Amino acid sequence: MARKSFASSADLGEKVRTLEVLADGVYALTAEGDPNIGAVEGEDFLVCFEALATPVAAREWLAELRKYTDKPVRYLVLSHYHAVRVLGASAFDAEVIVAHENTRALVAERGKQDWESEFGRMPRLAKGADSVPGLTWPTLTFSDRLTIDLGGDRGDLVLEYCGRGHTEGDLVAWLPRQKILFAGDLVEAEAALYTGDAFHREWATSTLDRVQAFGAEQLIGGRGAVSSGQDAVNAAIEQTRHFLDVMIREVGAAQQAGGTLKDAFTRTHAALVDRYGHWPIFEHCLPFDVSRLWDELSGIERPVIWTAARDRAVWDQLQD
Repeated sequence: MARKSFASSADLGEKVRTLEVLADGVYALTAEGDPNIGAVEGEDFLVCFEALATPVAAREWLAELRKYTDKPVRYLVLSHYHAVRVLGASAFDAEVIVAHENTRALVAERGKQDWESEFGRMPRLAKGADSVPGLTWPTLTFSDRLTIDLGGDRGDLVLEYCGRGHTEGDLVAWLPRQKILFAGDLVEAEAALYTGDAFHREWATSTLDRVQAFGAEQLIGGRGAVSSGQDAVNAAIEQTRHFLDVMIREVGAAQQAGGTLKDAFTRTHAALVDRYGHWPIFEHCLPFDVSRLWDELSGIERPVIWTAARDRAVWDQLQD
């Protein structure tokens, strides 16, 4: 059997991008399992959600958005710290870059290592990598909730922290009037989860419970298509929860049986592959997912920092 290419290093084909107008002045760009991105119009400004991996990639998104609006970007909201979500920030010329306070701390603690790690794992997303001027630093942070008045009759955009999940600093963006939720990587719609920096048990329970409690009628997850209608929204949330629950069950069983990390990976892969194996980045993510969950269930509270060297070591250890 041929050895699997490292992470997404062999995934070099361009993805079809789809820009959807979800409501008046509410936009989402999806791309066949690549990171999603969005924007919300205020009366005389824009709030953009996520920044992509490089300024070159971000400018391509902005060129699409500018077909609909020429309002300046006042706020750039970052759902969490991962490089492919934040390093394109300079292209937006935003007045304010908003993130959770934990995200700012994570940039300081591990942002440089994550940059090198993620660009090595997903080189196709790092289009124009030399255009990144440096780490992206939030200029406004909050702990629980931050409300942005969109002006006129546009209502509010509510940024909220639902608890630890995909990272310890994930936030969501909620439009209560339109019942639209930008969930970041706390929810994926028919795309595999990356959990290498996660808090699996909290994510699968209280954090997703809070996400579901919004009662969204449209949800834009971190990857995958927009979920439209409450049934589709709930299905995306429950798919995310199921993926986590199966991982927790299988890795926990391997540990209880006195198995190894490789045993845990084999069990987890077998339990998930039939349902999720055809979804984007499944094979890429799972070795890193299992490694983090193994640590978490072993009592290592916070994720070990991923580096390019550690990525390769874990990958090699868990592949046949």
